[in-house]
Amino acid sequence: MQAEVLPNFRNCRIIVLGDAMLDRYIMGEVRRISPEAPVPVLHIKERYEVMGGAGNVGNNLAKIGCEAILIGIIGQDREGEILRDLCSQNEIGDMLVVDKSRPTITKTRVIAKEQQLIRVDEEELEILDGSVRDELLSQFEKNVAGCRAVILSDYGKGIFQMPDFCQSVISIARGHKVPVFVDPKGKQWERYSHATCITPNTSELESVAGTSIHSDLHLAQEAEKIRERYHAEWILVTRGSKGMCLLGQEETPLIIPTIAREVYDVSGAGDTVIATLAACIAAGVNFPEAARMANTAAGIVVGKLGTQPITAAELQDVLRLEESNGNGVRYAGKSGSLESAQMKVQAWRSNGDRIVFTNGCFDLLHPGHIHLLEEARAMGDRLIVGLNSDASVKRLKGSRRPILPERDRLVLLKALTCVDLVVIFEEDTPVKLIETLRPDILVKGSDYRFEEVVGREIVESYGGQVALVSLVGDYSTTRVVEKLAS
Repeated sequence: MQAEVLPNFRNCRIIVLGDAMLDRYIMGEVRRISPEAPVPVLHIKERYEVMGGAGNVGNNLAKIGCEAILIGIIGQDREGEILRDLCSQNEIGDMLVVDKSRPTITKTRVIAKEQQLIRVDEEELEILDGSVRDELLSQFEKNVAGCRAVILSDYGKGIFQMPDFCQSVISIARGHKVPVFVDPKGKQWERYSHATCITPNTSELESVAGTSIHSDLHLAQEAEKIRERYHAEWILVTRGSKGMCLLGQEETPLIIPTIAREVYDVSGAGDTVIATLAACIAAGVNFPEAARMANTAAGIVVGKLGTQPITAAELQDVLRLEESNGNGVRYAGKSGSLESAQMKVQAWRSNGDRIVFTNGCFDLLHPGHIHLLEEARAMGDRLIVGLNSDASVKRLKGSRRPILPERDRLVLLKALTCVDLVVIFEEDTPVKLIETLRPDILVKGSDYRFEEVVGREIVESYGGQVALVSLVGDYSTTRVVEKLAS
């Protein structure tokens, strides 16, 4: 079973050395085909840039509370300046080296709703010259002392293809007794020899092994051969929807199943895995538990559109609130903090989903509640339920309420197929949730009048709707409590 509380990452200083990139997104809608050629015409709605490649690894570390230092190459161009600005904004140590002979690696993705139309890459893949190599090594040697982990993020863009560079870095780190984690690329794994942990995906493992993997046993056998061949202490194989497989010396292979979640975009999932794994080891967590936590983190980021990091709040929410049923995790991802809810709503919206919101105490769930929730869900594509906390219910209903604590009420709501997300709120009203999540439709029961619905003016101010659902039967939690008491 997974740990319920995150490790303390506050004092974890981690170097990320590798291929830093700028990920640029151009988002919009396609309404017609160009008369000039049979291609779609994109009406641009939004443009933004985020850190990609090794930069995304560093951003993942920073967002979960580590002190991240990024070492890599940028060009003397506007994209390099943007990458430096992003380092500053995300509180990442900027040790980037300027190479005037090449551009900053930039990937531009053009997207209509959730569909990627085209990706444009700007890069120069020639092996770096000796002076750049020396400057990278110098930056690494200056910063490695006092670090708790080093991550080598190899995207095959030139840094680790320099002769002996990777082995020099690993040797320096080992001299300081700092563990080295490698996200590999290509077949030449000799350069990763004596790393603490290598994290290939299945296809990368097959490429190095020279064979197709046909079962869990075969995967474990091939991974163990490779681990021994390259003197790695651990290998963590990421397997997409099949989860992960962890192998270490004198350890039984550990198969970690994935958690069923909606997948919007797998971009950056490997970055999140290696960042979370290294951070957990740096914080003193053992490898099996660190791998499980990395698996959970990957499951969160694939639910986001584009290259986006994991946050401490998201990871903590999932680790704390997932209920184990003995065979895995149930109702994963259907609850969380307001911050994680906001990110999930953003992903849904990018998919064109209409968001419905309702709220209540839902103490002693009864058929009237079920009818309200099912009718609300039918009005859109996603239903978010704001759930009053125990303290909030006491203030509204009296000292003897709630009958069921918030954790139990949360589990019951999450078990309903019509409910997509539950967010607990401490205030007496859901105004803060409504202002933050901006639902398309706000729903309450017909025992309210429109002018009485909390949040009505907020929703209507940005063009949203307010709807009342007719009540069925004469159901009331208060009457049920009174009947039981009598």
